[in-house]
Amino acid sequence: MTTALSVAPFGGDDTAPTGSDVVIVGGGIVGVLSALELAEAGISVTLCEKGVIAGEQSSRNWGWVRQMGRAEAELPLAAIALNLWRGMDARINGATGFRQTGIAYAAFTERDSDHWHRWHEIGTRHGIETRLLSGDQVRAMAPAIQGQVRMALWSPGDGCAEPWQSVPAMARAARSAGARILTHCAVRALDVEGGRVAGVITERGRIRARRVIVAGGVWSRALMGNHDIDFPQLRVVGTVARVTGAQGLPDHPFGTENFSFRPRLDGGHTLTLRNANVAPILPDSFRLFRQYAPRLRENWREFHLRVGADFFRDLTAPRHWSPDEETVFEACRVMDPKPSAVFLKRALRNAIECFPAFANVQTTHAWAGMIDVTPDAIPVIDWVPGLEGVFMASGCSGHGFGLGPAIARLTADLLLDRGPVSDPAPYRWNRFRPA
Repeated sequence: MTTALSVAPFGGDDTAPTGSDVVIVGGGIVGVLSALELAEAGISVTLCEKGVIAGEQSSRNWGWVRQMGRAEAELPLAAIALNLWRGMDARINGATGFRQTGIAYAAFTERDSDHWHRWHEIGTRHGIETRLLSGDQVRAMAPAIQGQVRMALWSPGDGCAEPWQSVPAMARAARSAGARILTHCAVRALDVEGGRVAGVITERGRIRARRVIVAGGVWSRALMGNHDIDFPQLRVVGTVARVTGAQGLPDHPFGTENFSFRPRLDGGHTLTLRNANVAPILPDSFRLFRQYAPRLRENWREFHLRVGADFFRDLTAPRHWSPDEETVFEACRVMDPKPSAVFLKRALRNAIECFPAFANVQTTHAWAGMIDVTPDAIPVIDWVPGLEGVFMASGCSGHGFGLGPAIARLTADLLLDRGPVSDPAPYRWNRFRPA
């Protein structure tokens, strides 16, 4: 088994421009698709990625593209994103691996069953097609399933894609549309003149721009903090594995309360322990405790708190720096957390209890991704208060891959003063301010 994660290669441009209409910080799915949106609109755009395209969470996620189970505030974005995913391969003239397979969540406990019945009512109000399946209907859908399954929620319109190949393919399309894409080019600081942004200062030099989009994932808080702007963001670690050798499983993503899997185009399955993330305790955990306490109380089962070397590393790390010196962004080109062997063992055990075919699998790869989380687990898609010309598209809270196309579309709409594809109010920055 290897913990190395392969991403489809993408080579950045050799030279950096001196200026651009818009600079985007971050080469994950939100940054890359924002570059594509703006380039398609005829805007001069340069994307700066400190490491490689999709090197972090955009290639490390589950690959699910769903409406079902989303927070109600995200449902408009989820519907838009799903529609954009359906036409993505034709749009970018490339392969994302997207297919509309449907997704099923099966409930074995009364608590989980009640949860999905409630969500079915929410989805119905928003026009999302989901179906409540009885235990017998679940067994007909998945004859190999074992245990006392009570019911399942089935969403036929949802699907999945292959993260490792999707975002590089999108980046190639953005470049073809006219975007400049720089890899191994860390943005050390925003270039600010008179209270408004004038561009960015990178390790390769200054790039002038009237607008800057911060789509840096877990790094967004550090970048903004250097300019005394407090973006509320913490991080959690999710563990994932690729397994091979399981036969007779459903041909669509399948989740339960304690594990999930999806079929992969390479013949294996992506397997995870559902509702389980490591939440490293960091200095920011104390600085932001009041904002995160309500969610921690509500979802305490999902988070496993840990104190490790990251606490002391963050404690001694500078919170402000000069753009003339090397920064944390260059010191860590790709954040590569260690996967949890305990979580993987538990996920496989739970999967075997439900589908005995998992007893024959081989785990070929295991990896972890660092997920950026806002206090309400909803992204921020808004202008940064107090710094004119800077736009935040971050805080996706583990939902960025599936929602990415819609987040990028809304970002472009707001930058270009177009009619927004969705009401931006739920994603405003000022929702974190005290009433």
